[in-house]
Amino acid sequence: MADITLLGPQASSYVRSARIVCAEKGVEHELAPIAFGSDDHRALHPWAKVPVMRHGDVVLYETQAILRYVDAAFDGPSLVPTAPAAIGAMEQWISIHNCYLYPSAVVGYAFQYIFPKGEGGQPDRAAIEAALPKLEHDLGVLDRALASQPWLAGSFSLADILVAPVITTIAPLPEGGRLVDRCANLRRWLTAMEQRPSAALLQVPRPG
Repeated sequence: MADITLLGPQASSYVRSARIVCAEKGVEHELAPIAFGSDDHRALHPWAKVPVMRHGDVVLYETQAILRYVDAAFDGPSLVPTAPAAIGAMEQWISIHNCYLYPSAVVGYAFQYIFPKGEGGQPDRAAIEAALPKLEHDLGVLDRALASQPWLAGSFSLADILVAPVITTIAPLPEGGRLVDRCANLRRWLTAMEQRPSAALLQVPRPG
C-alpha cells in the first residue's frame, strides 16, 4: 500500500509538484481521481482545488502545505535550506510562483491551448498574444536569477519543485517553447530537473 494518496488530475502542475516531492523523498504514493466541484471534493477542499493529500489520519489541501508536510514527515535530504538567506529566497520564489508565474504562464497562456475558447474551438489568438509580454517578463526574471546559481534558492528546494512543472507545461507550446529556449540559464536549470529522480513526473502526461 502506498504511504500517501494524492487526489487530482495528473496533468495539473500543482499535482505534479506534489508527486515530485514524494519522488524526491522516496515516498510511495498513489494518484486518485476526484470529481471536480462535487460535494465530496468540497468536503476535502472548500474551494474545490487540487491536490488533496491523505496520509493516514492526516488530510491536507494546498500544494505548499503538502510539500512542506512530505518534506518534514519523511526521511531523506531536506528540501528546505537551512541558511536564513536561502530560506528567504525559497519563500520568495514560492510566492512568485503563486502570485505571478502560474497566473501568467498557465492561466493566461497555456490554458488558451488546453481549454481553447476561440472560434471553432481553436485557441484564442488575441488572448495568447496578450499573455506573451507577461510570460516573457516572468521567464526573464527566472533566467536572470539562475545566471549565477544552479537552483532558485542556491540548493535544490521546494521552490524548484513548484516552478518546474509550470515550465514543462509551457515549453511544448509554440510561443512558450521559443521563449524558454531564449533563456539559456532557465533551459540549463530545466535540463538539470530532467535528470533528477523525479524526472518521470515532471512532464505533462500525453493522452494514450
